[in-house]
Amino acid sequence: MPATPAPKAPKPDIRLYDDDADHLVNPSVAMERISLLPGDGKKNPGERVRIMWGQDLLRDLLDGRYRTVICGVNDHDNSHGIIAQLVELIPTSQWTSKSVTSYAKMFQESAAIHAGGDREPFVLKFDLDSLLILALLRPKGRNHFTIDDLSRGFRTINKMLHDRKERQPAATVSFLNAKANRLIDSDHQEPTFENVLRVMYESGFRGDVYTSSTMWRMGHVGVFPSYPFPEGLERMRGGSS
Repeated sequence: MPATPAPKAPKPDIRLYDDDADHLVNPSVAMERISLLPGDGKKNPGERVRIMWGQDLLRDLLDGRYRTVICGVNDHDNSHGIIAQLVELIPTSQWTSKSVTSYAKMFQESAAIHAGGDREPFVLKFDLDSLLILALLRPKGRNHFTIDDLSRGFRTINKMLHDRKERQPAATVSFLNAKANRLIDSDHQEPTFENVLRVMYESGFRGDVYTSSTMWRMGHVGVFPSYPFPEGLERMRGGSS
C-alpha cells in the first residue's frame, strides 16, 4: 500500500511579498526592528497622538506631508539638530543653520531685557513657505530642556495651532536622544517616552510624534501605535491580566 503523502502546510490568508519572499524577511535577525501591538481600537476623533514608529521624519517633511513641525533650537550651535537639516534642504528656505542660531541669540538677548519676568521656553517661528517650524528655544544658560520646559512649551504651541487649519497637519520630534538639545527629568536623566507623550497630550497636542532612531532597536518590547495607551497596560502594571 503506497505511503500517504504528508499534508501540505496551508498557505497563509495574506502574503506580504511577491515571489514567496515572506520567509526571506526574518525580523529576528534585524538589529533595528519594533514589535508593534494593536491600539485600543477607539474611533473618537481628536483623542489620540499618533506615534510614527519606523518612519523618517526628515524625508516625510521634505515630501511635504506636514505643514508644521516642532523641534528644539538654541542660541549656541544648531548644526547638529534637525532644524539645520530642514533650513538647508527645504528649497524655499531663506535660512541657514548659522542664521537660525544668530536669530535665537538675538531673541534670547532681547527677551532678557524686555521679558525678564516671562517663563521660558519661548517658541520661535521659522516660516520656510512650504513648512512652518515652531522651535522651542532652550532656556538661556542651560544645555538641556526639562520636562517642565516641554510642558510649558507645548501649551504655547497648542495655542498657536488651535483653529489654524493652515498649520495642519503637524508633527513633532520626540526630544529624546537629541544631539543638540537634550531633555532631562527631575532625576537628571532622560525621561521615558511615555512621560514625553503624556506631557504632549496633556498640553493639548494631537499631532504625530516621530520616535528617535535609537527606539527602532527596541524589538524586545511591545509598542503601541498611538497615545493614550490601551487600558490593559495599566491593568498589567497593577498585576492584573
